[in-house]
Amino acid sequence: MKNTVAIIPARSGSKSIKDKNLAVVSGHPLIAYSIAAGVLAETVGRTIVSTDSKEYAEIAKRYGAEVPFLRPPEFSTDTSTDRDFMLHAMQWVKENESNLPEFWVHLRPTTPLRDPKHIDEAVRVLEADSKATALRSAHPCSESPFKWFRKNDSGYLTALTSEETSLDRFNLPRQSYPDVYIPDGYVDVVRSSFVLNTELFHGNKVIGYISPVCTEVDSPEELDLLEFQIKKYGSPLLDYLNKMEKK
Repeated sequence: MKNTVAIIPARSGSKSIKDKNLAVVSGHPLIAYSIAAGVLAETVGRTIVSTDSKEYAEIAKRYGAEVPFLRPPEFSTDTSTDRDFMLHAMQWVKENESNLPEFWVHLRPTTPLRDPKHIDEAVRVLEADSKATALRSAHPCSESPFKWFRKNDSGYLTALTSEETSLDRFNLPRQSYPDVYIPDGYVDVVRSSFVLNTELFHGNKVIGYISPVCTEVDSPEELDLLEFQIKKYGSPLLDYLNKMEKK
């Protein structure tokens, strides 16, 4: 669809793992997995990488992404927000190209193991709801935070949302509490018409897309976990990645 673009943020700075977006997982840089997911999604018309690095840009192009611009340094700091890089990309496309896509699929490189079918489903869900301002993915929380505690100044446990110290009512089975979902980086979708015309990014009518539980990379141990998961379960992205690597 020409009205949908996948965009992958990949700045070169990383505190937890040096050049994390280029960390090699099963023979391919981490960023390549998100590029493959965008390219293989049927609903996505083009896949763009937003980076401040020429090295990253060359690798992204090799795996099939477009890099029509380099992200300015002011949008590539540790404190830069998702809205900063997205707004810059939208404004660049609006000023330099004839068509501004309405739907922008946000694919974080640190959540590499996606199935493109979930991207397609998420885009179609947002397209079908004209009142929704955005879509965000999340997976079910295995342990309800309604059963969690804090500790007060006296060292006694209290309820998470109050100073209540009588905690017996929190001993109910997990199924007795409301479902809670953990936001993840599997797939988020925003509207350019909303982002460009408000000071917001997701807004207040955000569709919750329930995604598979996914590994997000913030440590070397999680890179090892990804290797294990790919070896045990495979990935629908590997055929594409291996083909692009041979070019």
